[in-house]
Amino acid sequence: MRLDQRGDSAHSDVMTGHQDDFSHLDRAGRALADVARYPRLTLNIVVGAGIALAWLLLAAMAIRGAEARIGAPGDALLRDLPRLPLPDFLERFFALCLSPAPLDGDIGPRAIALVAMWFLMAIAAMLPSAAPMIRTYCEIADTARIKGEPVVHPLVLVAGYLSVWLAASMLFAALTLAAHTSAASGRIFDPVLGIAGAVALLIAGLYQFSNFKEACLKKCRNPFSILFSNWSARAIRVFRLGTAQGLWCLGCCWALMLVMFAVGVMNVFWMALIGLFTLIEKQTTGTLPTRLAGAILLVWAAALLLVSLSVGEIR
Repeated sequence: MRLDQRGDSAHSDVMTGHQDDFSHLDRAGRALADVARYPRLTLNIVVGAGIALAWLLLAAMAIRGAEARIGAPGDALLRDLPRLPLPDFLERFFALCLSPAPLDGDIGPRAIALVAMWFLMAIAAMLPSAAPMIRTYCEIADTARIKGEPVVHPLVLVAGYLSVWLAASMLFAALTLAAHTSAASGRIFDPVLGIAGAVALLIAGLYQFSNFKEACLKKCRNPFSILFSNWSARAIRVFRLGTAQGLWCLGCCWALMLVMFAVGVMNVFWMALIGLFTLIEKQTTGTLPTRLAGAILLVWAAALLLVSLSVGEIR
């Protein structure tokens, strides 16, 4: 009889949720339990705060960059914005990112700062476009949790996704160093920077018409089949799943990131535009937005190349 009563009590706990009562734990234990019990809420807070912080840091950096540049799009508006006081380490970080990078003793810290800068841009512009993939994982996870199956926290998936962009940030930082050290100055109309920007635009424009771009875009637009067929309750496999999704996203967007070499690496307006276009491109069907962007980039590349060669001949 007592066993039946205990069984009924256990069943009642499951139905009423008393098995999730963590009032006996200390404050830290309750906080960790809430993280596990409400993974989607935790995910939204962490990802949202990360994106907001990335944009704030990039905006502050762009304001300081606008004070030293002449002629970059949006600089006039940025110079009118208030310059908020920041900690010394952020000022040093901004200085390393915004200054030309000669091959001297500061190459190590400058390279690390550039990697961090590109990673911030990836978080700000690319992570929002991964929202369908993250939402799909959460929906599948909710279904599995209702069935009583173990589920890996979605932040593990996000970590795998961002690890790809961290690796890509290292490559973009190396390209930035190469472009700065090859240029005679940091001016927006330097012929070397202009030609490098034209080449970047040409590559980005041609890539918009490639079959590989279209294949990667299809994977990003339909994450359900990949996530469902590769579902796992092991953290390492979910991390790898996030890495795979990150690779597809990188395949879609790496060429668009090259546009930053033509408009100024810290041009926050163009970074926002690229992020918005990436979000629209992944949410819509058809090839019109992709092909239209490619055509615009090719025309832009030709015009910039002509201007840069003309300036070089005059000098």
